Amino acid sequence: MITEIFDKNEKKVISRKILEALTEWFEVEESREQYIDGSADMPLFAAEENGEYIGFLCLKETGRDTVELAVMGVLKEYHREGIGRQLVEKAVEAAKSAGYSFMQVKTVQMGKYEEYDRTNLFYISCGFKEFEVFPTFWDEANPCQIYVMVL
Repeated sequence: MITEIFDKNEKKVISRKILEALTEWFEVEESREQYIDGSADMPLFAAEENGEYIGFLCLKETGRDTVELAVMGVLKEYHREGIGRQLVEKAVEAAKSAGYSFMQVKTVQMGKYEEYDRTNLFYISCGFKEFEVFPTFWDEANPCQIYVMVL
């Protein structure tokens, strides 16, 4: 079940639980803490199963017409079960309802790391299209791939 969470503290608890379990993708503690703190002020959608949160997604406005899938995570034991896709679908629905025209997401460019190659393929399968690569946005070892979706 996917629901929007409104309580700021609950958002932080959910994002902390998920991100701390996904250190392959959220390895840098400082960045992880920024995502956790930032989640309190963004729309957050959470996936729940048997009373436990197993995934979440946050949206962030980046322009008058554009919203970003700012951070997302699903516990590894639930990967490839459609939870991530359900979260993206709920986020797309909410973004359309809010009047946005585009959604974007940033990740590490395809071909750099296996974990991120799977992430790239996931976003593409959800309907995102390659937009641009910024080779030094984060650093040279992690070129930033931006994907976009027309809503």
